[in-house]
Amino acid sequence: MFRRLTISLLSTIALAPHASAAGPTIAVVAPVTGPFAILGDQIREGARFAAATDAFDVVEIGEACDEVGDKTIAQSILSAGATAAIGFLCTEDLQAALPALADAGVPAITLSVRSGVLMEDALKRDWPLFRLAPGPGMEAQKVSDVIASTWAAEPFALIDDGTIHARELVEAIRLKLEEKGMKPVFVDTFRPAQEQQIGLVRRLAKAGATRVFVGGDRGDMAVIVRDARAERLPLSFMGGEAMMAADATVALPDGTQAIVLPIDSATPESAALAMTMKEAGFVAEGYVFPAYAATTLVGKGAATAASAGKTLPDILAADTFPTVLGTIGFGADHELRDNPYLLMEWKHDRFTPVLPPIEGD
Repeated sequence: MFRRLTISLLSTIALAPHASAAGPTIAVVAPVTGPFAILGDQIREGARFAAATDAFDVVEIGEACDEVGDKTIAQSILSAGATAAIGFLCTEDLQAALPALADAGVPAITLSVRSGVLMEDALKRDWPLFRLAPGPGMEAQKVSDVIASTWAAEPFALIDDGTIHARELVEAIRLKLEEKGMKPVFVDTFRPAQEQQIGLVRRLAKAGATRVFVGGDRGDMAVIVRDARAERLPLSFMGGEAMMAADATVALPDGTQAIVLPIDSATPESAALAMTMKEAGFVAEGYVFPAYAATTLVGKGAATAASAGKTLPDILAADTFPTVLGTIGFGADHELRDNPYLLMEWKHDRFTPVLPPIEGD
């Protein structure tokens, strides 16, 4: 798959006249070896496809993802004459590179690192770090907003699987909802990785809940939804970002909702691009679309900076940019201005956006 993509992209680049002179050079920093290499491949694929489409140059730089942090990454970026760097799956490598990138005025856009502490340090030290990944708290905020807008008249429950992330997520959601005057009728921690959850769904129904948010993984959600339907209980379920995993023993039933990041169906442009990529021989999954969006964003930003006589970091912090993931802009905190999570529903082996009701319906 990767080899077919490379051949396809090289052919596209060869047909694009003056590709090197038409746009900026963008450094793509991602793992080449080790357990994260498959994610690195996704980033490189997305960046290459965008570069071939928009006539940008990309230089690929490996990322070690160890506990020390590779300070040579920054030197490689600067030696390549890159306008910006995208990628960075690992906090340590990003932190090691930022001081030198700041001195050179080269912004870094991370697709993965979610550390709140690192962003705080970057803002204090004037490092040009921008985060295309969701910032801390965005998942809980979106879940609470959706529950408040769609479950206001429904008795709801909040349950978690006892893991640190799930407990913290559910607690954050509970507190945000209580600020809005909404209290769950049932809050509980369930035992994960069970073959059946009939006792749990019966307790939910007995408590009077009709809507349930599940802080847990996809496998547990699939079992819970299956058992609720087998018991013919009037329960609807919603999960969080953990629903984006692959199916386990039990397939995720259609109709299960989740607050997740869009993959290939959030916009008409993304759906069309996913089809084009499929024809090129690979699936647009994981970090492919974020890398594509970051590459095109940098290209548009660099062009604006050049025409306006401003620096790219200043443009990134001020403007908004149309991308395959929708319009993207960064706030003064260098986080995404708009929460990227969407309410989506599992239908026919994929998540699709849940569209808001049309007025008058």
